[in-house]
Amino acid sequence: MAEVSPITRQITKETQEVGALAVDFRLEDVEDCLIYDRHGVGVPFKKLYEDRKAVLIFVRNFLCYSCKEYVDDLSKIPRKLLQDANISLVVIGQSAHRHIEPFCSLTGYPHEIYVDPERCIYQKLGMKREERYTDSAHPSPHVKSGILIGQMKSIWRAMTSPAFDFQGDLHQQGGAIIAGPGSTVHFCHFDMNRLDHMPINWLLQLAGVQQTLDFDDKPKIIHV
Repeated sequence: MAEVSPITRQITKETQEVGALAVDFRLEDVEDCLIYDRHGVGVPFKKLYEDRKAVLIFVRNFLCYSCKEYVDDLSKIPRKLLQDANISLVVIGQSAHRHIEPFCSLTGYPHEIYVDPERCIYQKLGMKREERYTDSAHPSPHVKSGILIGQMKSIWRAMTSPAFDFQGDLHQQGGAIIAGPGSTVHFCHFDMNRLDHMPINWLLQLAGVQQTLDFDDKPKIIHV
């Protein structure tokens, strides 16, 4: 009999603490969903976290300016920092696999990346569709563009892309999960809107990284 994962709790940015029960899912329900690499090769989702702890970042569509700027900062995380903590960092999008290579070239993202073009995992885990804003929400510290300028950038990228499509469902929101080894879920956060990203340093610290990165310019490690 498969081991049942513990109940997952959502951590909000407002408290930075384990809050009220928000979602209750088992990774066993999605472990065999196929995700695809930049070459279109499918692998089961469980491959990402079965052997070691993984920080899994689900993004909206690859044209979204806020996702692009969030991944810009994810790309600044040194490989050695992750290796020393024995964790992996994985971005998961919902476009066709052909969009992975251009997105990585645009952001400089060097770590693992896959796509879930049918949104199988997004849907089964209950990630939100549509956007919801609240007065208490804190905008992502990793998004530098305002909404108007950001949307103009997204439209321009769509118009100049060799394959004109939206590179994913425009209404689908993302999230972050820390899982593994095995099907244990340590943390999850499902985004309420395009700016509701978990700060990267919080995610890294929750995953066991002891250093803090400064994302203002080049990533400088601050020992704490």
